[in-house]
Amino acid sequence: MKIFVSEEIRQRCPEFVGAAVLADIRNSEYDAQLWSEINGFITDYRARYTVDSIKTMPSIEATRTAYRRCGKDPSRYRPSGEALVRRTLKGNDLYQVNTVVDLINLASIAYGYSIGGFDASKIQGDALCLGIGREGEPYEGIGRGPLNIAGLPVYRDACGGIGTPTSDHERTKLDLQSTRLLAIVNGYDGNSGNVQACARFIQELVRKYADSDGGSIIGMEG
Repeated sequence: MKIFVSEEIRQRCPEFVGAAVLADIRNSEYDAQLWSEINGFITDYRARYTVDSIKTMPSIEATRTAYRRCGKDPSRYRPSGEALVRRTLKGNDLYQVNTVVDLINLASIAYGYSIGGFDASKIQGDALCLGIGREGEPYEGIGRGPLNIAGLPVYRDACGGIGTPTSDHERTKLDLQSTRLLAIVNGYDGNSGNVQACARFIQELVRKYADSDGGSIIGMEG
């Protein structure tokens, strides 16, 4: 799998850095040990941050800036990393989906990055390209139905869009039958060290909770 960054993203978001984890997995409906880790992390998180203070977290602030540069209002189409953090700080529980999605959400709130989580076997072709959504481009967000992705950063495979920082596409979502994970960390803050640390954290989590060797980290070209 190769992942490319388009010139239009490089021009509007020159600070962008990304890393992807590609790993064989065994998914499950629920993992009590993972949720113990998630709940412990959230308790600590709520002691350190507020809904107002997270607005200045570099990873979240930079993603909001990237949205505006690409032509989208980040308050109307909130990046998923920010949405998850805000949800926990408002006292709400995280959604429980399945183990692999749940561990990706943990990594997202830990680092503040929006992380795309895909069933790699459902991706068409052997390459993804990160570009900007166009007017009228069809897209079905997971649990959201049709989503207007014009002005959103979007990963496209050979058949079209599969992931934005607001919502991934139904076509490539992870389910209990998924055996191959592609998780993409999107860092618009230029902090390559932090993006790599987030990718390594995902590897650690899939080793612990998805019966995996951790797979490999893929860089991005272009």
